[in-house]
Order: sequence, then C-alpha cells, then structure tokens
Amino acid sequence: MSRIGKKPVIIPKGVTIEIGKNNKVTVKGPKGELTRSFSPDMTIEVKDGQILVNRPTDQRHHRAIHGLTRALLQNMVTGVSEGFTKELELRGVGYRALMRGNALEINVGFSHPVIIEPPEGITFTVENRGASFKVSGIDKELVGEVAAKIRDLRKPEPYKGKGIRYRGEYVRSKAGKSAKR
Repeated sequence: MSRIGKKPVIIPKGVTIEIGKNNKVTVKGPKGELTRSFSPDMTIEVKDGQILVNRPTDQRHHRAIHGLTRALLQNMVTGVSEGFTKELELRGVGYRALMRGNALEINVGFSHPVIIEPPEGITFTVENRGASFKVSGIDKELVGEVAAKIRDLRKPEPYKGKGIRYRGEYVRSKAGKSAKR
C-alpha cells in the first residue's frame, strides 16, 4: 500500500469538496476554486472532515496513481485555503524587476526589458526595490511553471552568480581562467 496514498487529506474549515461524475473533484475555499478530473479507477470519498483515496487492485498502474491522486488532492486543498508562493531573486548589476499594471517587467541584461503577463490566477509582487519578487497563486503546478519560465530567462551562471534564482537556491561557483606565466 502506498504510504502517501493511505494518508487522509484533512479538510480545513471554510473548504468544501464536491465529487462529481468520473471523479471530477471541485474544491472551494477562501482563496478560490479548483477543479480537476482524476482516474475513474480510484475511489475518492469524504468522511469525517477527511478525504480518503482507495485503489481497486495492487496492479502497478493503480499503485502508481494512488499516491499521485492523494498528493494532487492535498495540493488543491492547501491551495484554496493558504495558496502557494515562489520567491525569486535577481542578482547582477542593473538587474531589477518592476510592476507595470499587473504585468512584471524584468531588466536582466538584454537590450530590452522583458514583460511577463500573468496567467489567470497568478499574481506578482515586487520586493526589495526590485531585487526580488514573488509569484503567487492557488494552483501549485501553475505557480511552479510560471516561476520556472521566468528563471529560464536568465539562469544563474556559475562564474559571477548573475541571473534569476529561487530564494535560498545555492549556485556552485567555478573558478575563472588562470593566467599563464
């Protein structure tokens, strides 16, 4: 039995869950609403303020999606109750972020500023006078995807450490060229 799949998902106050046909689950909370369809093989039920996920057999496929289903449900419940945030930092001379309406404008050494329009459900907040910013939303998958795409604009390079990095990310630095004598 999957250790993750066996654990129940505890439903906090203010969160409601509806399970429709073909395991279409809708989670509503104070921050918003998320809907996702799960495999019809899994049995999803709400009992005593908890969500329980059960699998029909011990086949490899069912074992694989058992823990996944439970983890996705947990992320949905956490998202609508608390939300998710990824923090990114800009390192480099002249690297900065600005808010233009609800869009994020980033200057990271290109000949032009890069303007990023937030997808539906995502908000940006700039901190430390443009040296860092946050990507926030209720969908963990979307928050991570947007943060990864922004980081891909200018990944941290190993010689000077310039670029966009996650807060707390360690970038191993390399030694530069050594002079010949």
